[in-house]
Amino acid sequence: MTTPQSTDRAALLSRLAEPRKVDIAIVGGGATGLGVALDAAQRGHSVVLIEAHDFAKGTSSRATKLVHGGVRYLAQGNIHLVREALHERVHILGSAPHLAQPLPFVMPSYKLWETPFYGTGLKMYDALAGKAGLGRTEWLGSAETLRLLPGAQPRGLKGGVKYWDGQFDDARLALAIARTAAAHGALLVNYCEAIDVLHDAGRAVGLVARDVETGRELRIQASCIINATGVWVDALRQYDGRAGGQAVTPMVTPSQGAHVVVDQSFLPGEHALLVPSTADGRVLFAVPWLGKLILGTTDAPRPDLPLEPRALDTEVDFILSEAANYLKRAPTRTDILSTWAGLRPLVKPMSDAGSTQAISREHTVLAAPSGLITVTGGKWTTYRAMAEDVLARCTQAGVLLPRGPSRTAGLHLVGAPAPGTRPVGLNQPPGLHLYGAEADAVSALPGADRWLAPGLSEAMVRFAARHEYARSVEDVLARRSRLLFLDAREALRAAPAVAQVLREERAGDAGLDAFEALARGYAGQSAG
Repeated sequence: MTTPQSTDRAALLSRLAEPRKVDIAIVGGGATGLGVALDAAQRGHSVVLIEAHDFAKGTSSRATKLVHGGVRYLAQGNIHLVREALHERVHILGSAPHLAQPLPFVMPSYKLWETPFYGTGLKMYDALAGKAGLGRTEWLGSAETLRLLPGAQPRGLKGGVKYWDGQFDDARLALAIARTAAAHGALLVNYCEAIDVLHDAGRAVGLVARDVETGRELRIQASCIINATGVWVDALRQYDGRAGGQAVTPMVTPSQGAHVVVDQSFLPGEHALLVPSTADGRVLFAVPWLGKLILGTTDAPRPDLPLEPRALDTEVDFILSEAANYLKRAPTRTDILSTWAGLRPLVKPMSDAGSTQAISREHTVLAAPSGLITVTGGKWTTYRAMAEDVLARCTQAGVLLPRGPSRTAGLHLVGAPAPGTRPVGLNQPPGLHLYGAEADAVSALPGADRWLAPGLSEAMVRFAARHEYARSVEDVLARRSRLLFLDAREALRAAPAVAQVLREERAGDAGLDAFEALARGYAGQSAG
């Protein structure tokens, strides 16, 4: 049985307080920052990563759960991004097969020209993937389309196209990356915020950090400081520029993407549905995920940067309206199990085009005069390639000595079954398959047979507290378990029992009241 590492917070903070200088200090515990931490630790660098909230609290837990090349980017002619993402898709699927798997999609056609038109484009998608492809694109007749999508609207159906992409559990993959980085020597601490950048002779040489739980301040000395805070990168850039007396021009334009979750009975089966062009020119997905159905997403400019963005009424109405055009049984607001939104960190163009759809989804790495390295933009699927680019830029900027090439390609993350073996937990109770090779370690903890909610046992809560950095009810029900995103009312029912287990595992407030307020917002409600 795999023996997982402890994530005892007192021990982590004690290490963080040690008077030493590390090679790299990373601010931001989303996909990008965690990917950099893993790559750097794999190369032998000493690494510290701090996150002001929980790992993947922001954008990185709010994706459409797809590991994909980006069909819409292909339509926009962004061949480079599509090719890179298609090849990186294979690395994710191979690194964590318990968390990421191939997923078949069907695009139903309601006009005669759609099947050959979109089918040809998806054949190009196959060609760009090459040997990294997951399956062959097929043109379908109407009967075969309905067989694969039994919940699709049969009226007016002309046929369809089947193609392949990938699906994953974003928050749990982020956690697996974090724990793998820690296993290779990186020190990662959540709920520890950067409140200033330290300078010496104009160079960024460290961070002032504050433990959110106690208010204790710590100083982190580092040769290279990496700002990987997603849509919030401009705040740390302002800290850095203020010390040097330099004006900092904001580089991020946030875009909001909302999602609605309903019961999977609206689209039974194992195939996802793709709408290639909605009323606003986006693609819309209906994706089966962990027994539910995700509908989304939107793309709307957002002038502010809330930690907990809420889907607007107009976004929810738009998603339901578009879904009603393609599903035999149209979901309504009363069918909503959870509603959530995330912010995309889009890099501003030189001239404002006015629409976030027109802004590049590719990532940007920027070196400030102080040596502070900022990375933002990009997409989940390319997190590993982004990490390579960041470390290359650190070397070019002269703030990091090189230690050889990246070694993350082909790396198996914590929990991944050994190569050639069957994934562990597939025949065990629901939820355990997400632990992969650690399923037995979870089952060995007290409460393995006490289920607090579908797919969540008492033992899983204990495992989250002992080995997965969980500090609060929200950490458990939003990101260790995904219950908040799947069924907010069910999460509300489970919350008191989760809080009780957390109190047994650790001293302090488990955040029950805060979680209940949060969950009520996810429970089919939206902001005006």
